[in-house]
Amino acid sequence: MLKSLFSGVSGLQSHQVAMDVESNNIANVNTVGFKYSRANFSDLLAQTKAIATAPQGQLGGKNPVQVGLGSSASSLTRIFAQGSVQNSDKNTDVAIQGDGFFIISPDGGNTYKYTRSGDFKFDANGNFVDNNGFIAQGWLRDSVTGEVDSTAPIEDINIPPGLTTPANPTQEVVIKANLNSGTLVESFSPAYSVDSGSTGSTPAVDDNGYAIASGDVGVMFNESGEAFSLQDGQGVWASFLASTITGTAVTGGLAADSTESITFDLDDGSTQTVSFTFLAGNTAAQNAAIEANAINSYASTLGITATVNASNQVVLTNDNSDASAAHNISINAVSSADTGFAAGDADQTAYRYTYNSAGATTTAGADKEFTSIATLREALENQALAETGASGIEISVNEQGKLEVTNADSTSYDINLKITGLSETGVTENERFTTNMKAMNTVLIAGSTGKSYSQAFNVATHSSSIDVFDSLGSKHTLRVEFRKVSVDAATGSSWDMTITVPQPATIDTVAPTYEKKGSIRFNSDGSLATYTPPNISFTGNNGSSPDQQINLSLGTANKFDGMTSFDSVSATSGISQDGYTGGDLVGIRIDQSGTLIGSFSNGRSFGLAQIAMAKFTNNEGLSAEGGNVFIQTANSGDPIIGTAATAGRGYIQSAALEASNVDLSRSLTQLIIIQRGFQANGKTITTSDQLLQTLIGLKQ
Repeated sequence: MLKSLFSGVSGLQSHQVAMDVESNNIANVNTVGFKYSRANFSDLLAQTKAIATAPQGQLGGKNPVQVGLGSSASSLTRIFAQGSVQNSDKNTDVAIQGDGFFIISPDGGNTYKYTRSGDFKFDANGNFVDNNGFIAQGWLRDSVTGEVDSTAPIEDINIPPGLTTPANPTQEVVIKANLNSGTLVESFSPAYSVDSGSTGSTPAVDDNGYAIASGDVGVMFNESGEAFSLQDGQGVWASFLASTITGTAVTGGLAADSTESITFDLDDGSTQTVSFTFLAGNTAAQNAAIEANAINSYASTLGITATVNASNQVVLTNDNSDASAAHNISINAVSSADTGFAAGDADQTAYRYTYNSAGATTTAGADKEFTSIATLREALENQALAETGASGIEISVNEQGKLEVTNADSTSYDINLKITGLSETGVTENERFTTNMKAMNTVLIAGSTGKSYSQAFNVATHSSSIDVFDSLGSKHTLRVEFRKVSVDAATGSSWDMTITVPQPATIDTVAPTYEKKGSIRFNSDGSLATYTPPNISFTGNNGSSPDQQINLSLGTANKFDGMTSFDSVSATSGISQDGYTGGDLVGIRIDQSGTLIGSFSNGRSFGLAQIAMAKFTNNEGLSAEGGNVFIQTANSGDPIIGTAATAGRGYIQSAALEASNVDLSRSLTQLIIIQRGFQANGKTITTSDQLLQTLIGLKQ
């Protein structure tokens, strides 16, 4: 009978423990990071009245006869289910989404404690602490490498108040851009200026007044951005004077009709014969008119205009105005001296000016070849000055990239400049180049102030700029200009590269010291081939460290990861550098990996520290110490320390806290169950008491 009393008592005790556990859960319903517990019941050792027996013969086996002695709260289980994540307005609040614990220490890292409560803040000394004053553990930024090394031992997270970052001089500039390789460009600049009389390898003058190569006409563009795309042999005819031959007086008064002819040489080496008949009894003037009319009937072929002067002489003139006709006068043969002409009579003032990518020939009195706009200018000027009576004629390339002709000397001849297209067997006319040059066609009277201009010659260009920093944090604008200079059908295109910085800073040892020349070449598929210089030596001349080395990263050879040259608009898709000026810490935010990222007044942001996280083999084996803190036990296993979102550790959400995982509906239901269980156990005691009273009453 007493056993039932003790069973009831054990039940009351077990339910009292369960009541204590559930009350604690409810009490912590609003505790940040709290994990609820449950009481686990087990029965007590049973009293055996009879042991079990095995079957024997025809008699079956018997089960043991045991009477239970009650129950006990044998263990408590902490449930580490995820609590809901609630956003907060504090940047230093952090919540763990997934498995793991924050590591905190009360004694500078000698001992560690663990928590799910991410209500952290900075104290007066810059320590990252929880509400108990325990300092969060993690990794700090290495002042030498500038990186947070998460493989190093963890330590107190401390960010000193008033933290500043020193200036970081630029060490690398990265440029990603496309330079248009097509025949139509939107970004272009005029050809460099070339003065009259300039010769040599660097006859032009750049924007800063320094000598420089003038540029290959073959890769230049007109005023609409359309490429000339000159091929070897293409060009124009040009003359500064009309070709003129005056014959002797034509014979008249012939006794009989006389068939006459004059054979002219044409540009292609062939000939054209003009035949006519002098009539018997005609005067010299009449025969001269017949001859002139016959020659004029072939004007579309010969390009010659024939007139008769007062002396009955036929005057032949070719002003090089008809591109499809011959451009000079050359008589190959005549039928007789009666025509007033003789074989070999000739006058040449028009010459071919053709493009030759291999080199130039600018000698006067012969056909000429040019490569650059400087050699084209030189060839034209040489010929203009070689004509009889020439004096003071100047041809230059002005700042607009236009060929400019002046005839200011009154003692010179009157220029009758005529330029026509060049089209011959195997050579097609380059209409864009011809149009550019034909704009010069005009008459310039000797001693006049008038000028003749071609259309502008332009070069495909593109530029990018970025501010770089010296050791003092001072800004200097680094400008990189690319200028197309050549095209090779086999290897691709080449561009000049000009790097400049504002004075008094320098990047070169030769004048101009604020400018550095280089080049960049592309493969035929548009990928980068090579470039130079790979780096520049920068000196600010303002008290900062001299000879600051800045690497230029324009991409990888034979790759498309940097500079490219495709048939698309020239544009910079990315430009960056790694320098910055000094700055003060103005704010901190925390990312999903637990990195504390500092924002500074100089606009820079970088990791200052990283919060460490620990996970355990058996979270339920941890021992609670109060204050939302757990400590390691023999049954929890050793902590596995690392960064958030790795190796099974959860990720960190900033400006948020993990709420208690207590479910009130479950807890209140448990209260009812515990209450009824407690009442039922009490009932067994009162019932046993009544039975004892009945038993005692038997003696009476």
